[in-house]
Amino acid sequence: MRAFSGVSLAIAAVLVLGSLGTAGCTRLAEIQANRTFNAGNTAYNAQDYQLAAELYEETVAKNPDLGYAYFFLGNSYDNMYRPARKGEPENDQLLVKAEQNYMMAADVLLAQEDDERALEYAKLTLDYLRALYTDKAMEPGKAEEVVQRMIRLDPSEITYYFTLARIYEDAAVYDEAEYILQAARDARPTDPDVYITLAGFYNRMGDFDKTIEALEQRAEREPDNPEAFQTIAPYYWDNAQQNPMLSNEEKMQNVERGLEAVEKALSLRPEYIDAIVYKGLLLRTQALLETDPEVQQNLVKEAEGLSERAESLRKRRASGDASAEPAEMEAEPAPG
Repeated sequence: MRAFSGVSLAIAAVLVLGSLGTAGCTRLAEIQANRTFNAGNTAYNAQDYQLAAELYEETVAKNPDLGYAYFFLGNSYDNMYRPARKGEPENDQLLVKAEQNYMMAADVLLAQEDDERALEYAKLTLDYLRALYTDKAMEPGKAEEVVQRMIRLDPSEITYYFTLARIYEDAAVYDEAEYILQAARDARPTDPDVYITLAGFYNRMGDFDKTIEALEQRAEREPDNPEAFQTIAPYYWDNAQQNPMLSNEEKMQNVERGLEAVEKALSLRPEYIDAIVYKGLLLRTQALLETDPEVQQNLVKEAEGLSERAESLRKRRASGDASAEPAEMEAEPAPG
């Protein structure tokens, strides 16, 4: 994850200063802290992270309860770090300082339980801290605890579960990865992304049956979405093509189930190019499994007609024909 370097976040922090509490500092110290914080934001927005860091350091010294300043201080050090210079003590120390200040920001901001903006910054802070451990490979083992904390903060945010599951998967702790993805499904049972992500995980694990089960559960929740059904077809086609453990009868069953899925997609969107393409691929695979030459020829002929139809639709779309299928529905690659 790239360190934040935009303007809006700093400006947002400036806007909330008027509502910040004064616990832990005198009124004069608060005013001085606000001034240096604003000056730090000016330097930050100009991407002068060295000066910004110096000013934010002054800010937290004057007002240690200003969690936003810790965040921007950590992010200034984060931005100053250069991956190409990894291993150089002075450069590596920037990540240490970023980590320390992100942790302080999270603690201070989370203490403001009734402040919704502070909570949002706390979530953001934890995500940047997670990125230090994973994306910048500071200490990957620490990322697990950070993401668990993010989930506790917002159990309904499924991307946190996906992040934690990927951490476990990368560490080859596959049972935990599956458990977390199932927890995401329990947290958001109507969200199609949960089932898509589960299917991707099972596919990487080589569990075809669970892959299909997850995709079918998604389709059940999106009965009017042709893409939900079409997504199933490539997996059946790929399994029939690539799985050496299947008998011809089992391969034919895969083809038939793939065709069922693609026909459902086409019933919802007749000019769905992706579905047309995969119907042709499935029919060609079926032809290879048939023993009757006449049946084989008819299947290949139908597949060729589908290929021509898909190409015609592509040309219409390229020419700007408004009735042709929109570009975002273009075919996905087959799994494998």
